[in-house]
Amino acid sequence: MSIAVTEFSLVEQTAFLTAYARALDYRSPAPILGDEFSERVVGLIDYDFAAFRIPASVVRQTALRAKMLDDRVRAYTTANPEAVVVDLGAGLNEPLARVQPPAGVDWFSIDLPRVMTLRAEVVPTQAPEHPIAADLTGSDWTAAIPAGRPTLLLADGLFAFLSEPQVIALLGHAVDHFGTGELLFNDYGRVGPLSSLSMKLAPRGMFSVLRHVWANPGFTDPRTPQRWEPRLRLVEQACLAHAAEVDAFPGPARAMTRVAGRFKSVAGRARVLRYKF
Repeated sequence: MSIAVTEFSLVEQTAFLTAYARALDYRSPAPILGDEFSERVVGLIDYDFAAFRIPASVVRQTALRAKMLDDRVRAYTTANPEAVVVDLGAGLNEPLARVQPPAGVDWFSIDLPRVMTLRAEVVPTQAPEHPIAADLTGSDWTAAIPAGRPTLLLADGLFAFLSEPQVIALLGHAVDHFGTGELLFNDYGRVGPLSSLSMKLAPRGMFSVLRHVWANPGFTDPRTPQRWEPRLRLVEQACLAHAAEVDAFPGPARAMTRVAGRFKSVAGRARVLRYKF
């Protein structure tokens, strides 16, 4: 019997969108992420996933950014085998299962209470994982997470649904609490007027959901978070258009992505950013 989720708000439903995009990648002839877990999760939930009408380009981007984030989490936990990983806005994603970090790593998955209740039903909790139901716009989400150890803050898709002041407050609180570590997140660059208008005019599908919950205009300069929080230092900007995995895209998509990657302003609309603190 499928799990009903009729009470979920639109912002909570964004967890379904990204889970379905990863499932569609798994079903494709040449998966980028190959996340069988997301395919199983989608099958357990009573929800009209097909209504999202997710474009193939968004499926590829969602899968590729997850893979790029996984690679960097794996590198960090290999270098810091006693690290703390904090998955901010974990949703129904399970990078822990894909990364398989060293045994000494503690992993904290955080999301809104209703999402975490569903997650407990569909995501098998592994030994190093500690689920936390909390609103990340508050300051109590760090209460049960140890400080003083190398810490990796991971956010896949989260910051688009928080306002800029909320992101700034979250970053300041996190650096205050953890002291030392890295911040790793995907970024969409600056959302211009045309993109905002297209989202608002979308009659149905994923953009009809996103137009109601997208809260952050974004930024072009990857050093912007350093101005929000001076203790951050940019160490990497990795544009999805430059990733080696693009070579496996279907012919037209591969050509268009490589051409787009030649233009800094376009390539910066889909990237992974990493900062030390």
